[in-house]
Amino acid sequence: MLEVARGALSKMATQLDAPVQYAFRLGDEQVAVNPMIGKTVRLEFLGAIHCSHCGRKTKSSYSQGYCYPCMQKLAQCDLCIMSPERCHYDAGTCREPSWGEQFCMTDHVVYLANSSGIKVGITRATQIPTRWIDQGATQALPIMRVATRQQSGFVEDLLRSQVADKTNWRALLKGDAAPVDLLHVREQIFDACAGGITELQQRFGLQAVQPLNEQSVVEIRYPIEAYPAKITSFNLDKNPIAEGTLLGIKGQYLMFDTGVINIRKYTAYQIAASCAA
Repeated sequence: MLEVARGALSKMATQLDAPVQYAFRLGDEQVAVNPMIGKTVRLEFLGAIHCSHCGRKTKSSYSQGYCYPCMQKLAQCDLCIMSPERCHYDAGTCREPSWGEQFCMTDHVVYLANSSGIKVGITRATQIPTRWIDQGATQALPIMRVATRQQSGFVEDLLRSQVADKTNWRALLKGDAAPVDLLHVREQIFDACAGGITELQQRFGLQAVQPLNEQSVVEIRYPIEAYPAKITSFNLDKNPIAEGTLLGIKGQYLMFDTGVINIRKYTAYQIAASCAA
């Protein structure tokens, strides 16, 4: 086994291609992962976790890569990140108003994606198509553009009455979801939620909540030789080594013949990555 890099792990860098191109990010290094498919790969947890924000050593990782104090004080770790409709910026209680202005008071896109089935999701406009790739979507379609993250949360809350907002990660790693006519689904959702969309436009303004009717469906293909026969997750906190023949990559998951590992879960873990020659 040849060590290819070591350092603090971050979620894999991605590039939309056919198939998606992946790279490990370990400290300041990036290493292409696609060429490792079909080879034996080992990830070894070196026993240290350093907060992604302040760098202090922490026994546990909170909110994917932070120490407990940073998790408690950073806006990016607040509950409203997962539930944008609960944004409290206007109440003057945002943990970091300047951060909120940069990341939340900016255009967001509401989209449909087909990963383990159809789901609705939200992301900053600048995070397309990265967000779709990270979720393992094989199809994606932007359907609305809104002016703030909170407004995207209101729209998502409305649309989830018609479509799920969660991904079944086990189904995701068993095979590709059956193709869906997302354009037709979009029209069905718009028809069913027309009254709610109008109310949001009246509340925030027509320019703030805009349906996207001219977008095309994006098809995404992943570098996969085979799906694992059984979905068993590696747990680096219990066993510091994840090793096996790399079968493929989907979302932020590496799929081995011996198990699967969610790279994003181990953000800030000090990792040594090795690959057979």
